Amino acid sequence: MFFIQTRKWTQRTLVLSLLSLAAACGGGSGSTGSETSSGAPAAAECDPANAATFDECGVVYVAMTDADGDFLNYTVDVVQLTLETANGRIVETLPRSTRVNFTDYVDLTELLTAATVPPATYVAGTITLSYADAEVFVEANGEAKEAVVVDADGNALLETALRVELSNRDRLIVSRGRPALLQLDFDLAASHVVDVVPTPATAEAEPFIVAEVAPVDEKDIRVRGLLVEVDEAASTYTAAIRPFRDRDGDFGNVTVNTTVETEFEIDGVAYEGTEGLAALAEAGPRTLTVAGGTLDVEAREFTADIVLAGSSVPGSDRDAVVGNVIARSGNVMTVRGATFIPNDRRAHFHDDVTVELGPDTRVFKDGDRISDLGIDAISIGQRVTVRGDLVGSTETDARTPGIVIDATEGAVRMHLTRLAGTVNAFVPGQLDMTLHAIDRRRAGIFDFSGTGISADVDADADNYEVSTGDLALTSLSDDAAGKPVTARGFPTAFGAAPPDFEGRTIVDFTGVRSLLGIGWGEAGTAAPFLSIGGDGLLLDNQNPDIGTRHYIRQGPVLIDLTELDSDTLIVPRDSDRTLFSIKSRIGVRMYSDFDAFIDDLTRSLDGSTLARSMHAKGDFDAGANILTAYKISIVLTESSE
Repeated sequence: MFFIQTRKWTQRTLVLSLLSLAAACGGGSGSTGSETSSGAPAAAECDPANAATFDECGVVYVAMTDADGDFLNYTVDVVQLTLETANGRIVETLPRSTRVNFTDYVDLTELLTAATVPPATYVAGTITLSYADAEVFVEANGEAKEAVVVDADGNALLETALRVELSNRDRLIVSRGRPALLQLDFDLAASHVVDVVPTPATAEAEPFIVAEVAPVDEKDIRVRGLLVEVDEAASTYTAAIRPFRDRDGDFGNVTVNTTVETEFEIDGVAYEGTEGLAALAEAGPRTLTVAGGTLDVEAREFTADIVLAGSSVPGSDRDAVVGNVIARSGNVMTVRGATFIPNDRRAHFHDDVTVELGPDTRVFKDGDRISDLGIDAISIGQRVTVRGDLVGSTETDARTPGIVIDATEGAVRMHLTRLAGTVNAFVPGQLDMTLHAIDRRRAGIFDFSGTGISADVDADADNYEVSTGDLALTSLSDDAAGKPVTARGFPTAFGAAPPDFEGRTIVDFTGVRSLLGIGWGEAGTAAPFLSIGGDGLLLDNQNPDIGTRHYIRQGPVLIDLTELDSDTLIVPRDSDRTLFSIKSRIGVRMYSDFDAFIDDLTRSLDGSTLARSMHAKGDFDAGANILTAYKISIVLTESSE
């Protein structure tokens, strides 16, 4: 995968643009079922082979993403995804199972399929995950530790199916000529309780997946697939979707728009705009492509900011590694949190990989079209994709210690890197911070030796210097010291600091997303709140049933709920979209209206049904102890409606 610098868009932009994008999609997965309504084609007939009825079918775009959690790697197989119409008929949307690492999608949404389905109103869906061949790793004392996902009884989880009910206000309506979007969000934090003490670690699962017709969170979009055709006159190309890192299967077609500013890298050569599109046409059909970009409400189209194709796609022609540089000595660097992507078999997580660079290593940088970057551009902390050749390991065991990638005649692509920390000081043009994490890995694992022009000015996690350029940071002032801050950009070239980092975007404590997480143990609690009503949920911060999870995470800062002077009030935000969910043992009920959510929650907490956990996202006012939430999810012990 890759992260890219993008423009921001509204949720209305996201929905309308994907609808128009889906209108250009053809093909898709075959389905089974019976006639959904009078005159509508049966699900089995929504297949390109059935020309008589195919044109009467609709298209639903299914995208997949993830909420942040405690995992370094969480790879499972999605084996089935069905949709249910208002009159109870079932439609299959996946042509085959697909393997996904959910931790890749915290800041990203991947288009999973363009499924051709019967026109209907869809009110629910069921997703089935297989853990039979799962790869799950958590962080323990700065190191990766393998984990086993278990059920509530402590048994290893093999497969789970979760039914999701759509909000009454957000039903999935599919009609001929009016395609729709469905985004699945697997909330890892809300779905697991992690214990890193045993070996292997355990992650008790209560899978929490929500399906959104109009997604609340804004994320970048990625489209991966085989080239079908290029239309240079229209500045577009069509790809047959192969999501994640799949090597087989047909998940439907998508049209990708490009502009004169679209960045291309095709078979290791950089292009821009029309020149890149022409090179893509020259590469020919069935060339593997990956596009990342933004959505525009006025043009109602998906436009690629960057397109990789051919051997430039990780794992398509050479072996590849994705991760962050944690140390470097001369031309040898260590990449941690690495996903190893061999060119002839499936990808695996491998926490540390050694990479050998050389003067012939080609270096690319997301968002920059400079073609003469050298290997000195790659410094500590940088998130990279490395393409080269595997040495130091056998073909049958790519996860053995000592993996080495020879990239001396390969390539490195530098991606936007995310910092999290707290403010030390701010002056126009520079932010000094205490660095807590880089791309969710603790700052303490990074060896900054060699980053400075001399050893005495090497980068220092206790006073990490971020160049802010002309960014307007009006809310940062003297009283910002100690407050959380995040930044995206690129570490300064190796051996050229200070400053240590070039900030492209800075989010200070007034805009850092806050996450509340609380659990009431295996047994749960009958009274999680002191009051429930339309004005909010007043959390009982001193409830004796509170377990080990009781925090508000504000950027890198953890606030212990049990140590606050007052009880925390959770209120809904009064503008933009919201999503409120209640998970029982049989599925998830979703609401966009807070009062409807409160009515359900009040009825459910009847003394016999207990609350096990709650997660909420929004803006936290520490002085008032109020979380203004746009997402709330609660897990209950109820076993029936």
